[in-house]
Amino acid sequence: MPHELTHAERLRYKRSQDAAYQAGEEAVANLKAALVLAGLTLPSLCNDGPIGCRGLVRLGGCSTAVANQLAEVIAAGARALQGRRP
Repeated sequence: MPHELTHAERLRYKRSQDAAYQAGEEAVANLKAALVLAGLTLPSLCNDGPIGCRGLVRLGGCSTAVANQLAEVIAAGARALQGRRP
């Protein structure tokens, strides 16, 4: 027999779902802004909603050209960060 959640447990679950959704929205906004700086767009980038109380971002499909440009930008950023380390 499944366990029924108490009112308090349902509220905690709802709050964690809301927080996960908000985290997804913020992650999408941050990634879109970074992509704009790099002159890139992922057309299907969106918040996929909370899954198991965790935010999930759908990156979606893109052309091979955009994927290669994104790889270049990430690699350049990683190299720049490595250069700043003591």
